[in-house]
Amino acid sequence: MKKYLLACFTLISLFAQAQQPLELYWEDMVPKDYVVPPVDVNHNGNMSQVEPNAPLVLALNNQYVKIPGFVVPLEGDADSITEFLLVPYFGACVHVPPPPSNQIVYVKFSEGVPIDNLYDAVWVTGKLSTDGWVGDIASVGYTLAGESVIDFEG
Repeated sequence: MKKYLLACFTLISLFAQAQQPLELYWEDMVPKDYVVPPVDVNHNGNMSQVEPNAPLVLALNNQYVKIPGFVVPLEGDADSITEFLLVPYFGACVHVPPPPSNQIVYVKFSEGVPIDNLYDAVWVTGKLSTDGWVGDIASVGYTLAGESVIDFEG
């Protein structure tokens, strides 16, 4: 009986752990030997992306993750957004040149999600992929099938 209960407890623990997203930060999304170039805040009108094909961490493919960042809206309306870029700092891709492609995540939700304030950081949870995405704004290294968005402070 003890072995049965221990096996059940172990399975329940593994299931609970499997449902918890891996908490990622931007430095986790670059290979160990890659150095992220500094942001050119004095871009003098040149908004070209520094490294549109930066190397990825392939082990992150198909991982259930939670990533903090700032939203750059792509599709949606005044109430909700269905597609956006998640970037590591405010103004990336809009006010300063886009960061390297391994520092941008293309996020897509099947249904729109409300974003209260684009100036505030958020946590985005979902399934990460190393499939890239190319848009008018930037080339992106990672995509994420969005599941939830919450305030960073929340």
